[in-house]
Amino acid sequence: MGIQLISMGDTKNRFLVCCVFFDLYTTKKEVSMKKMVRVFALAAAASALFVGCKKKDGSSAQAPAAAAKPLNLIIAHNQTSLENPYAYGINAFKEKIEQISGGQITVTCHHGTLGENENELVEKLQMGAASIVIASPGFMASVGVPEVDVFSLEYLFRSFDHWKSCLDGQFGKELADIINKKSGNNFRILGYWSAAVRDYYGKKPIHSPDDLKGMTIRIQSAAVQQQFWKACGAIPTSVAWGELYQALQQGVVDSAENDYTNFMLKEHHKTKNGHYICETEHDFTTRLMLIEGSFYDKLTDQQKAWVDQAAKYATQVERQKTFEQASSSKAKVIADGAEIVDHKDIDIDAFMALAIPVQDEFAKKNGMEKYIQMVRDTK
Repeated sequence: MGIQLISMGDTKNRFLVCCVFFDLYTTKKEVSMKKMVRVFALAAAASALFVGCKKKDGSSAQAPAAAAKPLNLIIAHNQTSLENPYAYGINAFKEKIEQISGGQITVTCHHGTLGENENELVEKLQMGAASIVIASPGFMASVGVPEVDVFSLEYLFRSFDHWKSCLDGQFGKELADIINKKSGNNFRILGYWSAAVRDYYGKKPIHSPDDLKGMTIRIQSAAVQQQFWKACGAIPTSVAWGELYQALQQGVVDSAENDYTNFMLKEHHKTKNGHYICETEHDFTTRLMLIEGSFYDKLTDQQKAWVDQAAKYATQVERQKTFEQASSSKAKVIADGAEIVDHKDIDIDAFMALAIPVQDEFAKKNGMEKYIQMVRDTK
């Protein structure tokens, strides 16, 4: 009598796991029951080696995947001061991801050393020379994502709390999806960072849009911002961030706009055309923590989880540092002799009256009515 023991493996792999053949002959020397037990035990052990353990649902457990190779991420922003909130943010990312990954992911931080121009950083991200960058949203409008200019609209957000509610809610989630899809997966948002609230500073104080007529003002490149400042009567101009101190000092531009911490660290308030700071609070800013989408997709699930967790932590650190520094930076600017026009002494309604038509026009042109209304309805 012949007996064949066959243990079938995963049908997906379609291979025969184990075949054990032996013949039992009814002879004068019969095989004892004890020997038969031994044979079946060996067959079962061989089958287990090839098939693997069974899960409770009957499926076969797969052999563990090979451990991912150590990974080094390069993260960069365009500010050179280590006291800038961006610096605290990317340092926090490095600290957190190296800690939670047990050193399987390491991070190299660049504080303005890969370029002070955000366009340079974005180019390096796309070339693979940087893994993660911090950048203003405006550049995306020129690479096929016009919807991103919603972040550049002046007077869209009413306060820091309003900004956080919008960006951490459904509005922020849907905008991140739009950016990822419209960019062809070139850009994936890991976090929404803040550069505080932006104010005017220039060679003379202003209290209403009328005071800006004929003045040159350095702004960012977003088209909607140019529309707004033109509506105020100003002449928008472009100057690289690293060259703005000299431009203000030499009178190349009459004014600029930024938040207290950023222009204080660059000492713009000490220049001839940066002496008067007027709290227009026209932009509760959004900055993007970006990773190249296809690079992110190639990470293992574990690596993605580490990146996401570290990015969330870094975002919280950066925001908190931004809010903390806003008041201390203002105090430093005052101590240095700059003159302040308080928010309450500025005709904000007049500025908003010029901003809302720009918002509405942008929304209609880009099919963004739903999102503008979402922001306006958020408490």
